[in-house]
Amino acid sequence: MNDRFLKACRRQPVDCTPVWFMRQAGRYMSEYQKVRAKYSILDVCKTPELAAEVTLQPIERFPLDAAIIFADILLPLEAMGIQLEFAEGEGPVIRNPVRDRADVERLRMVDGDELEYVAEAIRHARRALNGRVPLIGFAGAPFTLASYAVEGGGSRNYVLTKQLMYREPEAWHRLMDKLARVVTGYLRRQIRAGAQAVQLFDSWVGCLSPGDYAEYVLPHVQLIFDGLKREGVPMIHFGTGTASLLRLMREAGSDVIGVDWRVHLDEAWAMVGYDVAVQGNLDPVALFAPLHEIERRVEDILRRADGRPGHIFNLGHGILPNTPIESVEATIEMVHKLSQR
Repeated sequence: MNDRFLKACRRQPVDCTPVWFMRQAGRYMSEYQKVRAKYSILDVCKTPELAAEVTLQPIERFPLDAAIIFADILLPLEAMGIQLEFAEGEGPVIRNPVRDRADVERLRMVDGDELEYVAEAIRHARRALNGRVPLIGFAGAPFTLASYAVEGGGSRNYVLTKQLMYREPEAWHRLMDKLARVVTGYLRRQIRAGAQAVQLFDSWVGCLSPGDYAEYVLPHVQLIFDGLKREGVPMIHFGTGTASLLRLMREAGSDVIGVDWRVHLDEAWAMVGYDVAVQGNLDPVALFAPLHEIERRVEDILRRADGRPGHIFNLGHGILPNTPIESVEATIEMVHKLSQR
């Protein structure tokens, strides 16, 4: 098996830097577009055979070092009683947002049976991968899930989310505790179904100050990583816009810190400490640049990693729709070739 991704997560030496991309199974691939022409995103997520098929599409096409299960971060919210729709061109829309203590109390605590289809997709994908590369499971982090639930969808300023946090801190911590416990059980179930690493996506947490992160978020993320340590798989913690939060994110207890493109990789690694691996951090828009410019940026990231064990090459967020497929392929090959030990 190609295990350089798992070795890098554990800061062990590798023959070259492993690479995978967030949203590597997705809209930029014609294979994925054909599946989505027939099925909604929720249909794909909830049909284990389809989710596994989409998970493998980039692995069949590119020399990637890991697969990530195809799912959506909001699936646990739906299981907890949130009415979730994916409106065309709008992204996720929530019809019954969480706005007060009563709404928080109404959310169901689920133990994972409602999300068994994701575990089943992992089993299908592991069989189909047949040991070629490791499979990553994932979940949304409590703050990002909470912000979707409170705002009713995506947001620019997170006014409603922060209002709940500041005005009703008890209700906020109850919401975060519920989400943290559901996410812990959900990720544990993914690991036991065969996920060989897991990533916690805190996509929107960069809207918080360090003080707010420490008070309103950190204890709940610690609960998740503490709850999963015994499972023995690498745990990745990723957020965007988090340059000011990296030291606190390190305290949460993951094995790998994901870094976005708004901070230099070497500066981020120095902040979190060399006893943790790092993942990142090419700007996803760089994949639209000419190949010589992509190569310059790949070289810069690898130079900043300095050959230190524990670097996983990735984007600073997910692959964007319409990303040129040849740029994805070329970037993977550049990383492997330029980092050969």
